[in-house]
Amino acid sequence: MIYSRVLETTIKRAMKTFPAVLVTGPRQSGKTTLLSERFSGTHRFVSLENPDVRARVMEDPVGFLKENPPPVIFDEIQYVPDLLHYIKSRIDENREHGQWLLSGSQSFPLMQGVSQSLSGRVAVLTLLPFSLGESQRLTGKPEGIDETLERILATGKREGKRKGSKRTVELYDWLLRGAYPEVRADAGVDRQLWCASYIQTYLERDVRQLVNVGDLNAFNRFLRLCAARVGQTLNMSDLSRDLGLSVPTVKKWLSVLEASYQIYLLPPHFNNFGKRIVRSPKLYFMDTGVATYLLGLHAKDPLMEGPMLGPLFENAVVSEWAKLFYHRGERPELYYWRSKAGLEVDLIVDRNGKLLPIESKATATLVPAHVRSLKTWRELAGSAAERGIIVADTEKRTQFGDCICLPWSEGLD
Repeated sequence: MIYSRVLETTIKRAMKTFPAVLVTGPRQSGKTTLLSERFSGTHRFVSLENPDVRARVMEDPVGFLKENPPPVIFDEIQYVPDLLHYIKSRIDENREHGQWLLSGSQSFPLMQGVSQSLSGRVAVLTLLPFSLGESQRLTGKPEGIDETLERILATGKREGKRKGSKRTVELYDWLLRGAYPEVRADAGVDRQLWCASYIQTYLERDVRQLVNVGDLNAFNRFLRLCAARVGQTLNMSDLSRDLGLSVPTVKKWLSVLEASYQIYLLPPHFNNFGKRIVRSPKLYFMDTGVATYLLGLHAKDPLMEGPMLGPLFENAVVSEWAKLFYHRGERPELYYWRSKAGLEVDLIVDRNGKLLPIESKATATLVPAHVRSLKTWRELAGSAAERGIIVADTEKRTQFGDCICLPWSEGLD
């Protein structure tokens, strides 16, 4: 079954401006499927994962490109990053837009090659696991970011008209199975076996490619300790102490997780509004299925009744907002805010001079205490602040005080 991906529209838009488009992102996020199913009608598809094809590229790159002229899709180009230099020469000979579609899992050599060879010639886009809207197979033209913000803040007759907002997946299932296409699209896929295989493949391939790690077991422990800190302010000294490793090593390993889109570091917002604020980022996983597996959570009751429900719910909300930006070709304008006194807003969207504050609450019953931080922060932020948003485990959109409560299942796409 073919699932519609928001990034398809972004790719088509980029193809009208750039000669080349590179789709990167974590393994198994659907890059090959998207390009092969949606663009093979206009572009020849060539997989560079095949060792024989790679050997041909390394033996005679010029001849290889003559045999595979544009319009062409080169899948898994991270295996032969030197090919980018020869693609640059071909593009300089003919800068026709949209002729070269490339895909590759994020890696330092690949991105270094792109920046050196194709600067100004390529649009670099990121495909993450399914958003909630994509997993529900919503159809139609995807909203832009500004349209999404306008819809969320709308009042009156526009409320309740969100197509596809009816819940089709339970919260525990979304958190446990996550959003990688293979495990989300097919309920028959064994989630535990899939996650175990995914993590092992990630350790054996991406980690060793990105950084020289002598002890993969130590890196595996590092992954699990990061999962235990979901939703927390990052403290590299604590991680260093718990692992028995140096702070520079921990910092380098975190950069690996971030570069390969396993984690997302949410930066603090620096408008302090007269308050001293915490300046370290907060740590989240891009996919809650991977996070829950690393935490040893494999069933509904231990998840929904355990202490990690709140942080994992917050993780799900933050990752949805990150996907909203990445899948539209933009870097996330997302932040959090916490004062030294403990006042906190989980998420702030900084857009067009306005600040949208968002709180996540893994509950179906809201109480006045849930909006206290939003109310106080909005008073501090003044005219820059939009209405407060609470994302909760509710069934429908409601008004709560002067804030809007959105059901987590509504999605953003």
